[in-house]
Amino acid sequence: MKKRIVITGIGLVTPYGVGKDVFWNGLTSGKNAIDYLSTVDTANLPVKIGGEVKDFDPESLLGKKEARRMDRFTQFAVIAGIEAIKDAGLDFDRVDRERVGVIVGSGIGGIHILEQQHSLLLERGPDRISPFFIPMLISNMASAYLSIMFGLTGISFSVNTACATGATAIGEAVKAIQSGECDIVITGGTDGAITPLSIAGFANMKALSTRNDPESASRPFDAQRDGFVMAEGAGILVIEDLETALSRGANIYAEIAGVGSTSDAYHLTAPEPEGRLQARAMELALIYGGIEKEDVDYINAHGTSTPLNDAVETKAIKALFGNLAYKIPVSSNKSMIGHTLGAAGGIELIATALTIKEGIIPPTINYEYPDPECDLDYVPDIKREKEVSVALSNSFGFGGHNVSIALKKYYEAKVS
Repeated sequence: MKKRIVITGIGLVTPYGVGKDVFWNGLTSGKNAIDYLSTVDTANLPVKIGGEVKDFDPESLLGKKEARRMDRFTQFAVIAGIEAIKDAGLDFDRVDRERVGVIVGSGIGGIHILEQQHSLLLERGPDRISPFFIPMLISNMASAYLSIMFGLTGISFSVNTACATGATAIGEAVKAIQSGECDIVITGGTDGAITPLSIAGFANMKALSTRNDPESASRPFDAQRDGFVMAEGAGILVIEDLETALSRGANIYAEIAGVGSTSDAYHLTAPEPEGRLQARAMELALIYGGIEKEDVDYINAHGTSTPLNDAVETKAIKALFGNLAYKIPVSSNKSMIGHTLGAAGGIELIATALTIKEGIIPPTINYEYPDPECDLDYVPDIKREKEVSVALSNSFGFGGHNVSIALKKYYEAKVS
């Protein structure tokens, strides 16, 4: 029999700051967290804005020694992971650590240390490269640090499906519990890629907005959108088998009903124009969860603010839901925090779980000019109070990776 899997802990590092409350208050108030970049010299860069994690002091949170041995993406993941574990009320002395896994992905990995050490190599030679360079660079270190820190000896690995990474990691965590390998998995995504090299790379491939107005640059589904705004952060969840959660009296945010994954098999960066495989990923999530299309109350969109993504995602929703699509609220968190790359799937699934838990749909801000290709209900500018029992969270990545996760409102169940 298929196991029921629930979300019991959430941890966040976002452009709003560290923690769940600041994140949820920001989203539901429609607060823009995008600003001029302060950690990067943008004098020679075409893009001057982003969703930075402001006033971030990892040394005060992790200790000086540990913080200096982690790249920024790992710092985000570890801090968010600690928050999620605390939020879940997990006492690892009271569970079997061999049955606790860690699956955290990063889309970019340690690009901060890569750029720093490459400059050092050119300026001062190979003898000056840090012995910590490689462990700071590789993307599995987000999972590794959390495993080591808490002595968790179950499965531990990283995944990378570009901007779908966080959602893919969560999907793998669901499989690990369904297979019986784990009872609990700490999972999600992280990225800290706001650097000159990555900004230049994304900008030169015409993916980023060049509007350079922090207040209006990120505008998913709007006719004047011109690219995404790069952001950083981490979204980490504790998910577990329902019986395990109930046995320890855990707080439950939502139930993970189904995960659907497909590949466009089409292009390195552009989505398949008709959104057929995006629609199929959503459909598979519903089928896996035994959910009828009529029961979907909300879709947390990938909604990047790029011309292609938003139009294709809209097509995909209409292809799957038909006329029902016009009755389903759809919104994009990226309108307020920007695109956190590999972290987006984790952060946005948390937002979707909170939407279900609190009965509030965050808005899509900066939706001013209707686009005939994007004609759904995008919850413009103001939050909406609505009972949400079933929701989808979409994540799509370069290379044609499509992941959709279906969440359901949790209703109390007795352990048999």
